[in-house]
Amino acid sequence: MIRDRILIAAILLFVITFPVMAQEKNTGELTALADNLDVHGFYELRAGYRLQNDPYEKDMSIMEQRLQLELSSHLDRADFKVKGDVLGDLVEEQGDFDLREAYMFTRPSDFMDVKVGRQVLTWGTGDMIFINDLFPKDWNSFFIGRDTEYLKAPSDAARVSFFTDLFNIDFVYTPQFDSDRYITGERISYWNSSLSRQAGNDAVIHTDIPDRYFKDDEIALRLYKNIENYEYALYAYQGYWKSPGGLNPAGTKAIFPNLNVYGASVRGSVGKGIGNMEMGYYDSLEDRSGKDGNINNSEFRFLIGYTQEIAKDLTAGLQYYLESMVDYDQYKKSSPAGLNRDENRDLITLRLTKLLMNQNLQCSLFTYFSPADRDVYTRPNVNYKITDNLTWEAGANIFFGDRPDTFFGQFESNTNIYTAVRYNF
Repeated sequence: MIRDRILIAAILLFVITFPVMAQEKNTGELTALADNLDVHGFYELRAGYRLQNDPYEKDMSIMEQRLQLELSSHLDRADFKVKGDVLGDLVEEQGDFDLREAYMFTRPSDFMDVKVGRQVLTWGTGDMIFINDLFPKDWNSFFIGRDTEYLKAPSDAARVSFFTDLFNIDFVYTPQFDSDRYITGERISYWNSSLSRQAGNDAVIHTDIPDRYFKDDEIALRLYKNIENYEYALYAYQGYWKSPGGLNPAGTKAIFPNLNVYGASVRGSVGKGIGNMEMGYYDSLEDRSGKDGNINNSEFRFLIGYTQEIAKDLTAGLQYYLESMVDYDQYKKSSPAGLNRDENRDLITLRLTKLLMNQNLQCSLFTYFSPADRDVYTRPNVNYKITDNLTWEAGANIFFGDRPDTFFGQFESNTNIYTAVRYNF
């Protein structure tokens, strides 16, 4: 929240001082900025309820109204954009402001782009699975039924892109670590390994987040090139586990250990559809030997997927994902009581999307199934475009599993249905 206030203050300072600077330098630029100003946004009502009794959370999974405003403009040398959400949340019984974007984009030369400020970043080939995309995610929003755009949380970063005949480069520098908006127990109950039971508001996770500017920073790099309708990419990341990846020595706070990631991907035409493969090595720097039971072990991660239109306006996508822990024998010896991860965890995902009524009605189903954990998470959704400005949506987040300590099984009591009405302007 402090960072949001700093950014808002910086924007207000810019708005106040820009007219003076512009008049002193070039009054025509200020006029052009005002003339090119575009304002868009939406107003939304969204409501959802749990389908099972959860002793640690409210029956309402989501109950909020949201107003989003997006202001954008451009000069000859740069584009500017600010987008933020004003939120009234009845579950948390408070109002909030979420600054989604506030950046300047410029192209100083034909081979270089620069974007600086708060922005939503993404890369990689997975569909709702992320290996080399080490930009922050909002898992609370995803699981309680907000629009899928809110799965991606914003980053405060500088992104520089270079375009050459040999290959293209994306370089992202984040001066202060941006973690995921992870599960804490405040909105979603979870399996607490220390208590060996389900927990929620009675055992909110407390964390120690690296937060020093220019010391606790992140670097992400992508090299990519298109060759005969195939995109090949290499990735590198230096930073921290995005969600808590261990405990401090006293076991009182969750921590974000240092992490390097190295990966590669390929995506392109396969038969009548699009295929993709992606892999990554998660180098857990603070426990490369696997002997520290309080720190995540290193991992290999692999993904293969395929998407194709199997009938008119009906698209199917299938993925297989695997996580393989390094130094598993050391993990078994050193892990605290209550932790019983398997060496390998795999997922199969299926996405089905059907368009009806002149493509004004979209029916979709996205399902995760883990053969290793024997748990399932499925997301049915219906979205109807009533008019050009008005849409109605309904869906569900359904969890179940054989055990309460697996990743999706722990959220079984958070199963919920939701509906929303949105007016765009």
